[in-house]
Amino acid sequence: MSRHSLLPVAVLLAGGIGSRFDASGRRNKLLQPLPGDAPGRSVAAASAHALLAVLPRVIAVVRPDRPELMAQLRAAGCEIVSSEASLRGMGASLAAGVRASLASAPPAALGAAQGWLVALADMPFIRPASIRAVVDALDDPQAVVAPRYLGQRGHPVAFGQAHGAVLAELDGDLGARALLRDSARVSWVDLDDPGVVRDIDTPADLDLQQ
Repeated sequence: MSRHSLLPVAVLLAGGIGSRFDASGRRNKLLQPLPGDAPGRSVAAASAHALLAVLPRVIAVVRPDRPELMAQLRAAGCEIVSSEASLRGMGASLAAGVRASLASAPPAALGAAQGWLVALADMPFIRPASIRAVVDALDDPQAVVAPRYLGQRGHPVAFGQAHGAVLAELDGDLGARALLRDSARVSWVDLDDPGVVRDIDTPADLDLQQ
């Protein structure tokens, strides 16, 4: 567990189309089984389980036409936000997840949110210890915390409570890049974990020998 009594809500962005994985759209990369992982666990489910190993509340934002993906993420323990906004891009998906976290009261056992941890469902190789390190560095309402591996910025990225209004108004595909561009505002956590920069973009990315 984090050393903080309040924990961020994780927002798992699972609304992408994944056209580079399969231009025809027949195969959803997030539903592909992850080699070497628990039998039958998909890319998205593995990403969710890593978050849930650290944080009690994970909100997954999914396109409305992805019932199988919703079912898998719900079974993993995520709250599901089915949102047409996902079609407009990552920023719109993130805003939908943040708004949902503000609109719905969490179970009393989970307490209030310290902020938001933004994760991508196509990044299943992140170690729970890396997620925990980012969460532990989120120690101020104004904080923005991002991991780095060999100098490269990765995911997940954490935002303190003060950024809620901005995050809730995002749209399009820019995500929270404007907040991250101000490097003076970002606290960097250097990690020995290539998973923080490794996503599933093409079928070749599922090769665990890379």
